[in-house]
Amino acid sequence: MKPRISLFAEQEREDRRAKLGDPLVGLAEHVNFEALAERIDTVAPRPSRAKGGRPPYPTVLMIKILVLQQLYNLADDALEYQLLDRRSFLRFLDLTESSSIPDAKTIWLFCDRLAQAGVDDQVFEQVQQQLLSQGYLARCGQIVDASLVQPPTQRNKREEAETVKQGAMPLDWKPHKPIQKDVDAKWTKKHGKNHFGYKLHASVDKRYKLIRKLAVTHAAVADTAVFEQLLDPGNTSRDVYADRGYPSIEREIKLEQAGWRVHIQRRGHAIKGISEAQKRRNRRIATPRARVEHVFGALAQMGGKLVRCMGIVGASFALHLKAASYNLKRLALLKERGLAPF
Repeated sequence: MKPRISLFAEQEREDRRAKLGDPLVGLAEHVNFEALAERIDTVAPRPSRAKGGRPPYPTVLMIKILVLQQLYNLADDALEYQLLDRRSFLRFLDLTESSSIPDAKTIWLFCDRLAQAGVDDQVFEQVQQQLLSQGYLARCGQIVDASLVQPPTQRNKREEAETVKQGAMPLDWKPHKPIQKDVDAKWTKKHGKNHFGYKLHASVDKRYKLIRKLAVTHAAVADTAVFEQLLDPGNTSRDVYADRGYPSIEREIKLEQAGWRVHIQRRGHAIKGISEAQKRRNRRIATPRARVEHVFGALAQMGGKLVRCMGIVGASFALHLKAASYNLKRLALLKERGLAPF
């Protein structure tokens, strides 16, 4: 069949896209990006123009670009190309008639400025406020879990790696070398395999599968070390779910004394396994606990298993922004599906 030529081809394609549904339309409708930009400008004011130069792009535009980057897992150069090529991105950014599109360097500089200003918590908390303002309170309990995150691959010699482990810098490194090396990431072992990088620890509410609390550490930090700080007292239920990586009799006693209802799976040992009753208990916990795996699976699809930056500061900002972007996407989905808060 020969392609049909039409004077209205662009409009016809637009109509077909509208029928299929553009997820960015719901995002633009239900998310208050102006409030997010206002919070960022408060914590990290825009550069002064006292010395002249080209005025910076509006913060609301740049934060929307960063959300697109997180949702579609794009590097800076790839993002610049997509901004020039993809009409759905331009409509979302209100740039369909504009020839002024931020380039990769501008995007990197904006992201780095926010990371160095430490606005990661502010961005995530502002998104939480938007969730609460639209009625999506944390409900039905919370599920705590963690996931390993890989930074750019390091090519250090054995002697250099040992020196970095001790918190020092190799003597033969030139001044610019530490910038190209991630000296904050650490090694850990999981399921018999060695992993290098960071950990994203998160608490997800059982009802809406929204991330309510999170922490970013290097990979060597045990999951249990940040368990208490992830607990969300704002959840309407006192139920807490976790897998076999979190069991501790002392912790469970303290949590129960504090009013929490603890549902942590039991773990067997090489000499003595778990009883049949404990196996049944683990199976009962597995179903509600599995909801957190859906969240980490969605983050993995968005590139949440790796970061493209060096150092704990950049990794923390990238992962907080990734979690905030997931929450915004989830909010738009809940709205579009008519899952009203109750």
